[in-house]
Amino acid sequence: MSNFVPPSQHRSLRACMVCSIVLPGSRFRREGCPNCEEFLELSGHDDAIQECTSQVFEGLITLADPTSSWVARWQRLDSYVPGIYAVKVTGIVSPLLAHAPLHLY
Repeated sequence: MSNFVPPSQHRSLRACMVCSIVLPGSRFRREGCPNCEEFLELSGHDDAIQECTSQVFEGLITLADPTSSWVARWQRLDSYVPGIYAVKVTGIVSPLLAHAPLHLY
């Protein structure tokens, strides 16, 4: 699926507080987080989406090939799926994230 976000959905963008991928809230609800779904289980869970993602983020990085990108290595995104990532995500970390694998921080 494409990571293009139409301008009409820019207000609904959210960033995952674990991996910092930026997606519309509806996509988190429908598919979950492409990097963290195995332990966050966001798909179909509005409460988990509210606790594990944030609408407050700064800067955007677009990664087409994270494995060969120096920016991805610098930001520690090189093991994630291609997509759009926030440079900085602001929010209160949920207790749900306390069980996230340490290599994701």
